[in-house]
Amino acid sequence: MPGIGAGVSAGDLERRPQWVQLTGVTGKRLTVALVMAALSIMVTVWAFHALSSFLFLLLLAWLLSIAMEPMVQWLIKRGIKRGVASAIVLFGMMIASLGIAALLGQLFVAQAQQLRDAFPTAVSEAVRWVNETFDTSFNVNQIYANLQLTPERVGQLAQQYGGGLLGVFGSVVTVIAQLVTILVFAYYLSADSIRLRQTIGSWMPQRHQPVLVTIWSIAVEKTGGYVVSKLILALLSAVFHCVFFLIIQVPFWLPLGILAGIVGQFVPIIGTYIGVILPGLFALLDQPIKVLYIIIFATIFQQIESYWFTPKVSNKTMDIHPAVALGAVFVGVGLFGPIGALIGIPVAAAALSIVDTLRRRHELMPELSELQDDDGSDEYDSDGD
Repeated sequence: MPGIGAGVSAGDLERRPQWVQLTGVTGKRLTVALVMAALSIMVTVWAFHALSSFLFLLLLAWLLSIAMEPMVQWLIKRGIKRGVASAIVLFGMMIASLGIAALLGQLFVAQAQQLRDAFPTAVSEAVRWVNETFDTSFNVNQIYANLQLTPERVGQLAQQYGGGLLGVFGSVVTVIAQLVTILVFAYYLSADSIRLRQTIGSWMPQRHQPVLVTIWSIAVEKTGGYVVSKLILALLSAVFHCVFFLIIQVPFWLPLGILAGIVGQFVPIIGTYIGVILPGLFALLDQPIKVLYIIIFATIFQQIESYWFTPKVSNKTMDIHPAVALGAVFVGVGLFGPIGALIGIPVAAAALSIVDTLRRRHELMPELSELQDDDGSDEYDSDGD
């Protein structure tokens, strides 16, 4: 009977996997490599935290540049060079913003400060009105305690998040420096986008460059259109809410109308109703019947917006599932604070446009393709490869 090693040739033995034996030299090299890798990770994490504020400004600049892109492309098609077109669009946006600020800025700041000071008292008065009207016994101090809030803390939060335009970034000097940073980088990201694309492409093999071109073009086009459409819809919503609040004489109608317009667009599904909670609170303390007017207006405006404004403004832009958009808002707030609610959806739109570009869809098996919603409709888009 042949032994265990019989029939095994020398070539078979050579082809067998060999365990790495750590000699003195090999062990030192591996140790050095592991230490260098750990140091590299630590330096990268430290640099990311140290530059987090600057990287956040770059993110805002990039979002601004892709928001400019549809207008820049419109000017380029009419024979204007990209650099000049980017400057025209950026300066146009700045002039429009300064004009609105000059027209309504002083009134907005004054009402925002009054709103901040009146908010704690308004909460107490609202609880008192509910107790008297519905024969309840809610205690405002107990409510604050359950929410781990105090009247002073409520005032601090109102001052932090509602104390004017400076509440987002800090001091006046910081605001100016950050705005200049955003505008400068937004201009260069827009004006030199072709050169930037070529530079990144030069780092990749030619077989991978078509993927870069496709991803970049579609992502910027779809995301830019989405951002612009959301800004237009937010502007329309803010204008209509401000005018309506002014007509029915809601206190602090300007900041409350702007808040309702922005929240209604950047918080999907329930944003319209969340946006009118605060106006409803102050309307309740002024004249309770105004709350009913606000509810009726919000319901009617949401229908007009859904069936009239949105299809006309967003007919050529990408669509985001409401659940994904709502999750993007929560993630944005968790990462960046209040301003994250505004940039969460655009960032998600950019990510989804890239995924949509690279996706590969397959045909469904019969058991899945025959599934239907409760209303009998089949919403699956069978564009499989």
